Amino acid sequence: MLRACFSCLFVAIVSLSAMAADGDPKQKVEAIASEYAASFNKQDGAGIAALFAVGGIHVNPAGPRSDIAEFYQGAFKAGFDHEEITVDQAWPLGSDMALAIGAYRLAGKNQNGAPIETGGIWTATYVTEGGKLKIRLLSAMPKPPPPK
Repeated sequence: MLRACFSCLFVAIVSLSAMAADGDPKQKVEAIASEYAASFNKQDGAGIAALFAVGGIHVNPAGPRSDIAEFYQGAFKAGFDHEEITVDQAWPLGSDMALAIGAYRLAGKNQNGAPIETGGIWTATYVTEGGKLKIRLLSAMPKPPPPK
């Protein structure tokens, strides 16, 4: 029994050490966020979708979606063409997962040429797939409009 407890403790320590040895999870997530924004700013929905793990899901106020590229094509069609992403915090979840939270801002012009903008908070869970950290679940919550 004691041997089993020590074995579990050893595995937990090695798992946390492996993620730390691989680098700061915040730096890894910031690299993904940078690729995400670059793809968005090029209006490349397929590039964004490639950052998601197989079966990855994007959740927003309209509900969960797994058709990532198609979802972003709709955003581009609506006139959004610029995204800024910040990563506020990131935490390792074992040796092959991470959790992060940050903010986003989307901007562009609608079909009439009027400026459009939205922003909010995002959270994401990342998994290692094919040796690379990928988004498994991304949730985006827009900021509510200012009170009148």
